Amino acid sequence: MIRSVLQENLIVVMPIYEDVEASTKLFHELAITFDKKVTIIAVDDGSVKQPVDVSAIQSAGLSGVVIKLKRNVGHQKAISIGIGYAAEYMDPAQTVVVMDSDGEDTPISIKELVKPLENDSIDVVVAQRKSRVESIKFKAFYVVYKFIFQLLSGKKISFGNFMGLKYGAVKRIASMQELGTHVAGTVLLSKLRIDFIPLDRGARYAGKSKMNFVGLVLHGFKGLMIFAEDVLVRVGIASAIVAVLALIAGAMAIILKFSGFATPGWFSVALGILLLVFLQTGTMTLMMLMLTGVVKGSTAAVVDYKIFIEDIAHA
Repeated sequence: MIRSVLQENLIVVMPIYEDVEASTKLFHELAITFDKKVTIIAVDDGSVKQPVDVSAIQSAGLSGVVIKLKRNVGHQKAISIGIGYAAEYMDPAQTVVVMDSDGEDTPISIKELVKPLENDSIDVVVAQRKSRVESIKFKAFYVVYKFIFQLLSGKKISFGNFMGLKYGAVKRIASMQELGTHVAGTVLLSKLRIDFIPLDRGARYAGKSKMNFVGLVLHGFKGLMIFAEDVLVRVGIASAIVAVLALIAGAMAIILKFSGFATPGWFSVALGILLLVFLQTGTMTLMMLMLTGVVKGSTAAVVDYKIFIEDIAHA
């Protein structure tokens, strides 16, 4: 362990992409809020126009590192690299907070966020939003997304990346290959003991969000990928139910035909449609069963976070 790298008990991991102005202001706000007793792990996600310089951390009077990546790997992967670095160098007395660098996750909220971690029965504390400043389109999508996510995975997801983690929790999720795909989903999958804290969302310090609607939809699908096995089983069960219902309806159609209650042409059309439904859903059921076996049998290794790093600058 290298405590000289991660000096303070509070470690803040944040991904930054072309957002120097907002992140620089956040460094200063963190220094004021915590009397400079905070260590920064800033992951520069392949910025070209506005690369993050370690002097921005130093000017705020903070300690920490800027991890410059070889290329843009995406918000979630950048966070996973920061967590991987923290897991390697932190010690059991330290706490990690994951937050965005634009100011929407407010520094003053961190004190409230990490307080429940004093309880031995809690491993992770996540922020649930009491208020949001997003567009109506985003809010509507988020409601639909949460419904579909619970329907397909059986899990409730009501939080994002703003979270506090104990030493053991950091070590655990850093060892999970799913972390680079969807951070919040990985926390749910980890079986860690989670506490939920309602917090208000702040306003952006500067600039505009790089996340568009297509990116949000993709992020939502990645969350479902984390629970691919559960999704496949649920889709398979639904397909099997529809196939059985098609068989029952087909049997009823045959009974009605031979009982003389079917109108001319009705029986052949109805039976043909039901046969197609049965064949399609039956095939889908078999496919879901085979895919579930493939997913369960796959043992993807955790990719070493260091292969994405071009340079690490220390403050």
